[in-house]
This record gives sequence, C-alpha cells and structure tokens, in this order.
Amino acid sequence: MWLQAQKVQAYMVPDSAVTEGWLGFSFLARLCRLCLYTHRRMAITAEDVCLDRVLLIQEGFAVEEVPPENNLQIPGSDVTVQVTSGGASLLVRLPFGSHTQTFLREVRRRCSPGKKDATAADPEQSAAGEVTGAPRLKTANKMVPSSSVPASGPTQGLSTRPCGLRDTLVKSLLKQKESSYTHLQNFRFFVGTYNVNGQSPRGSLRPWLSQDGEPPDIYCVGFQELDLSKEAFFFNDTPKEEEWFKAVTESLHPGAKYAKGNKGGVAIRFQFHNSTVCVVNAHLAAHPEEYERRNQEVRDICARMQFHPLEPGCPLLAIKEHDVVLWLGDLNYRLEEQDMERVKKLIQTQDFQALHQHDQLKIQREAKLVFEGFQEGEISFQPTYKYNPGSDDWDDSAECRVPAWCDRILWSGKTVSLLSYQSHMALKNSDHKPVSAIFDVGVKVVDKKSYCKAFEGIVRSLDKMENASIPSVTLSKREFLFKDVKYLQLQVESFTISNGPVPCQFEFISKPNEDAYCKPWLIAKPSKGFLMPDSEVVIALELCVNKSTATALNSGEEKLEDILVLHLDRGKDYFLSVSGNYLPSCFGCPIQTLCYMKEPIREMLPEAIRELTLMPLLTDDAFWEEKPLDVPKELWMMVDLLCRSACHQEGLFQQPGLRPEFEQIRDWLDTGTLDVLGPVASNHSVAEALLLFLESLPEPVVCYKSYRSSLECANSYEMSSQVISMLPKCHQNVFHYLVAFLRELLKHTGKNHLDVNVLASIFGGLLLRPPPGHTQPGTAEKQKAQQFIQQFLCHEGGTL
Repeated sequence: MWLQAQKVQAYMVPDSAVTEGWLGFSFLARLCRLCLYTHRRMAITAEDVCLDRVLLIQEGFAVEEVPPENNLQIPGSDVTVQVTSGGASLLVRLPFGSHTQTFLREVRRRCSPGKKDATAADPEQSAAGEVTGAPRLKTANKMVPSSSVPASGPTQGLSTRPCGLRDTLVKSLLKQKESSYTHLQNFRFFVGTYNVNGQSPRGSLRPWLSQDGEPPDIYCVGFQELDLSKEAFFFNDTPKEEEWFKAVTESLHPGAKYAKGNKGGVAIRFQFHNSTVCVVNAHLAAHPEEYERRNQEVRDICARMQFHPLEPGCPLLAIKEHDVVLWLGDLNYRLEEQDMERVKKLIQTQDFQALHQHDQLKIQREAKLVFEGFQEGEISFQPTYKYNPGSDDWDDSAECRVPAWCDRILWSGKTVSLLSYQSHMALKNSDHKPVSAIFDVGVKVVDKKSYCKAFEGIVRSLDKMENASIPSVTLSKREFLFKDVKYLQLQVESFTISNGPVPCQFEFISKPNEDAYCKPWLIAKPSKGFLMPDSEVVIALELCVNKSTATALNSGEEKLEDILVLHLDRGKDYFLSVSGNYLPSCFGCPIQTLCYMKEPIREMLPEAIRELTLMPLLTDDAFWEEKPLDVPKELWMMVDLLCRSACHQEGLFQQPGLRPEFEQIRDWLDTGTLDVLGPVASNHSVAEALLLFLESLPEPVVCYKSYRSSLECANSYEMSSQVISMLPKCHQNVFHYLVAFLRELLKHTGKNHLDVNVLASIFGGLLLRPPPGHTQPGTAEKQKAQQFIQQFLCHEGGTL
C-alpha cells in the first residue's frame, strides 16, 4: 500500500490557464512518486477529484524553483516549481508558507538513492561530506524586494535551526543588539479597503490603486462582502474572488512590477528584511447601536488571532507582537445620534472636523475602550457609507442610513509615517467608497559586516561565560486556588519565575503516563520559554470549563485538581498545586438528567446530580417513580423568551451575543432565581445561549447511535420520522419542541429574514453530531445533516 507522506495545494500553470488541485507525495518501501490531483471549483465529493498524472521519482528527477519575471520576488508571494522526471515535466505554483516548505523538504528527505535509510541523513551529503548524485531542490535566485535593494543575507542567519540553549541565547542576544547591525530604510506601503457589497468589478480600479505618481513597494488590499450569496456562505468559496483579484492585478501602479499573492482569511503576517509586519482585514458588526459589540470583536480578534512562526518550537505570535500592524476594513463605526439633514449640511460645507467629533470610533478610542496603541490619520474626506450603488447620491432607500465613516485604516508601529489618507469617489460599484492610506514604513535592513561583528562578539562572550553552573529559579507562588468556577467563565491566576545568574530554558512537562502537562480545563501561558540571567517572566494559569470537560465535573467524576511540573533544562523540577471548586451547571448535562431535575441544578446535592448524570439512557420513564419533565425547564425558559420577544428579530442565531449577558443567562438557568428568564438587553444573547446549550449536550438531541442512519435517510421524511421515533422519549420531545420553535420563526421570515436553509445549516450541526472518534464531517456529510433537519422544517404539523 502506498503511504501518503505529504500533500500541498497546487495550481497547474499551462500557457493559458490555471488549474487548481493538490500535489501529493507518497512512497512504498524505497519507491517514491508525486501525484497531481485536479478538482472542480468547490469540490464536495470524491467524484469531484481525479488523478491527473503520476511522476515516479527516479534517476534524473529534479525539482527546480522558477524565478519570477525580472527576478522580482516579494516576501509572501507564491512559489513556482518545475518538476521533471524522465521525459515528463510539470509546472506548478505552490502557496507561500511553512506547509509548502515542509512539503519540499519531505521530498528531498525521502528521495536520496543508494541509502539504506533515506530519512536518517541529509540527501545532499555523503558520509565523507561530498555532494552525491541525489535529487536536489534548486533555488535560482535570492529574494529581491520591489525597491531593488537586495534582502540581506544575515536576515536568514537570524533564523538558524534551533540546537538547544546556546542557540536560543545567541538569538536573544542578537535581538538585543539589533540596533548595532541594522539601519532603518523607508519603504512605501499602499493600504486599501473596500466593501464591495457583493458586486462584481466594473471598470478599472486605478483611481483607487494607482492615484499616486510614485509606485509603492508593497500593496495591502482588503475587501469585505465579496460575495453575499448563500452558496458563498455554505461553501466558503466564490468565483468573485478571482474576478476581484484580476481587477486588482490589472490596476496596480504601472510604474513597477509586483509579485502577487492572494491571501484568504482576516490577517496575514510577513517578515520584510528584519522587520515583522501584520495586516488585519476586519468586517465588524453593523448598526449604530452595536458599538460595544464592535469593541468586543476587536478585542476578540487581538486575543484569538495567533500565528505559527516558521521556526518549530517557537511560541505563537499575537497581532500586537509585530513591529508594524496595519488594520483595515469596514469597521462599521457610525455617528452618534445625528440628524440626517444636519449631517448632510456639515458634509456639504466640508466641516468634517465638526462631524468627526460625533464619530463612534473616535469617541471609543479616546475613552481607551478599543484600538489602544493604534493611530489613525486626520479624516479630511466625506463619509464612505451609505450611497446608492452606481452613484454619489446618499442612500434614499426605506432604511435611509445616516452617512458614516465605516471604512477605516489604522496602524501601530514606531517607524510608520502617514503620507495620505483619502477616499475615492470615482468608484461607484458599491454602497461604500473605497479608502486608501499611503505610509512610509521604516524597515530594519541588516548590514552584513556589522551583523558578523555582533555575532562573533556574542559567541566569544559566551565561550568565556559557559560553565557547569546549574540554573535555578525562584517562584513567587506554588499553590493556586480557583474559587466558584463557572461554565465558560475564564479565571486566571498568575505567578512570577525569577531567574538567577545562569540563563535557562523552562517548560511545563507531562507527568508519567499522561499525554499533556495539565488537565484539559487548564493552560499555562507561556508553557515554555527562555530566561536571561537575573530576568523574570509572569506565567498566567488560565482555567476555563467548556463542553468537553463540564459533564465529568458536573457529575463529580472529575475534580478541579492538578499538579503541574515546571522543568528547567539542565536543572531541577518544581511542582505546582492547582485546585478549585466547580459550580454545577445545566450546560454539559445530559437531556435525560435535566428532565428529571425539578429543581435548579445549584440547589441539588452533589450525590443526586451524580446519580442522575450517570444513570443509563432510558427508552421509557419506568426507571423512576416520579414522572420527568417533557423537556428540560432550562430549554423551555430560553425558547419561551425567544418566542415571545424575538420572532421578528433580524439576524437571529447569526449575530453573536455579548459575553456578560450570556453569563447572566447561565446563572439564571443554574440558580432559578426567576421563574421566567428575566429581562436581558439582547435577543442575540439568549439565542447564543441556546446554541451553546445544545452544543454542550454530551449526547446530542439525535443520539450518536442514530447518526449514520439519519444521514442515510436524509431524503425521506417518512424514514427520518421513524429514526426520531426510535430515540429515547426525552430526546424525541426535545427534537419536536425545537422543530416547532424553528417553524414558528419561519412564519415571520418577512421580518426576521431567516430562511429554512440557514436554520437547517445552523441546527443541523447541533442536533445531529458525529459520535466521538468519527472523522471530521466533510461538506457532503454536513449537507446531509442540513437536509435531515430541513425536511422537518418544511413539513407541516407540530406546534409549540
């Protein structure tokens, strides 16, 4: 059997077309081959993929990197590779990134002839150190940025292969001395943002992208609402991506040539010479009253967006850990409670300064509630939203939106200078106008001689310093108590590691017979690191109970108790004690357990919760003398409130709620302080609490054992109904209750804009989940789950 070693996305490049596919590397014993698979756009099933060709790795095999036109290459651009084997040849474009580099290294590692173990040695070196006849990966030219200033070799020298404590110390000292071997050189950055409202490009984008006489060195362009169709929502793919990429390509400044890369996602990072740059493209929550939600989304992006560095073993990088951060997008901040006519009058007189005083982003930034540490240029252009598409006229629809500066560009970094900040009225495709900013960014360029001098000085100094000293540290705290932990509520305890006179590496290590260094509800940040002599670092222990850990903690099978082992390289181990108490929650409880709970879970004895949680799933109610509830009271409370107040709510189940409101809802459900769920500020928070409740069920509404049969009968309502009838009574009741609730929402689709496809897609993945150990569902499997739920929503019958 051929074993698949690596695969990478690839684009086959003939003279006139580009075909998307995958390049796979596989081996059988000592035989190796490359396989090119092609597929149609938005492939769903195996039938959509076909094997295009196979290249055996044999004598004469070569993989050569093809230099771009005029040897012009920019960090972050894709790599074009020529593969030859015998008389066959293949030209492919591979995406930039560590995955491609790993793939190419694997080909090199496996393809060395004449060795007993191709994985044990460098394929380019023989035992005597001479170059052998093994297949080689060739690089034609060094990378040269668009300014024609050569990228310095020492930049790559900073990214040497990690070989232990000494190399880590050298890198750290080099970083400290960086100013001695680098100098700042300005590069011109163009940053642009455009919400295109789902429209295709019409006409040239040069009025936006090429308005300056001097060509920029780097373009950073972000779009929002590229495709508003349901197909794009479900399949995360759209033909409009290629349309806009082509329009951008044809509209770049004619005074220079660029190596182009089309990056998906909301953020990218790259290293330019010796400076790190992060570009974030964000589309935040809409509507004037949602500024707090926008603030929260910015904080969430900063907290959750982390990058894997190219070097293995290095910690993840956050957005703010870059020399330069460029943040662009439709940030959706509006004007505070302004009259439409007054706003238009101020715009007509071009009194933008007076109008800007009411801008929500300005107000929130001045209050230090969002984008702290970022800057924005002076706004001297009229609001960029909302226009009648195809014109410069303000919105005259029924909504009649008040104009606002929704589209913004901010930055952080000590070496960034803003040259211009403007909108572009010439483009009329959308109800937004595009915005651009041009920056001079001081980039750290390495001087080779100075770098070598600093490197040699550090090595000589280390040679004198190294001795047999054993590192030793002092911990400010070794016992940690987390009190009254609640579901999905983060608690943090911190302590300080203070180092002695010897540099050391520290790491939390797993205990014997355990896979991880801590229990799944706990994490240490950072979990490993390096300390210079007489320095210190603060470690945060973060505890959060989620759907994967709540059930065992509710039942008492698990407790909030753990011992962490902090290990020093060449030193001793330190032991930290972690303990706490968890407040039981309906989140993470089985449906059957909740149906037998007549009281709020916090009022029940631990023994009773444990007995109800661990009892086997029943097909009837004969196990207990007391008759259970038809559906859990907590589920009824949320659905009842949504039925009464949210049937007309637009964006229900699609717009997230606020975390403080979710915590309030959770406490109400767990303590039963009110018979009916009390007033909350947002229907979206109740809707999100309902989704989180269903997601936390250890046994989904459609039981795991019925998952496969449910997918198989997704086209038959009669057979699907039979599957539901075989569920335990409490699960049947919950299923029919939720279906009736969703049908009720669909009766008001004219106001809430919900449709059966959206609801079936959202609830299909919650009510119908694959059992543990099942492979991650593909697109086809998700569609069947959606279809299973959809047929119940479309079938008449059943009421709340």
